[in-house]
Amino acid sequence: MALHITPDIAIDEDELSERFVRSPGPGGQNVNKVATAVQLSFDVRNSPSLPAAVRARLERLAGSRLDTAGVLTIHAHRHRTRERNRADARERLAELIAKASHVPKPRRPTKPSRAAKARRVDEKKQRAGIKRMRGAVRGGD
Repeated sequence: MALHITPDIAIDEDELSERFVRSPGPGGQNVNKVATAVQLSFDVRNSPSLPAAVRARLERLAGSRLDTAGVLTIHAHRHRTRERNRADARERLAELIAKASHVPKPRRPTKPSRAAKARRVDEKKQRAGIKRMRGAVRGGD
């Protein structure tokens, strides 16, 4: 079975490794004896499932979740059961990879139009006039 992200990207189960640890934070009687939190690890740099461009964008998007060896680790401990935390971690990994698979539209530099420049200067002049009128009264009685 594989984790399907997009029609052309699917990650095989043996590329993912899971570790169950104790969940942080407050809890009831089970908190000290049941390991329900999941640490999902995925080797981004050595994955044959990812195209090179997606891999590069994913490494940038992962931020502090990526270690020096290129392994992405997702910690899931929102829910009280292993199954729900496991599903949550896989969902978050899929969302991250899907986000990395979108090619960003290149920015095309633009310049303001002549009319926009003129409007800006006119507004500045108007504002300066208002401030000038607030000044001390000259001349006197």
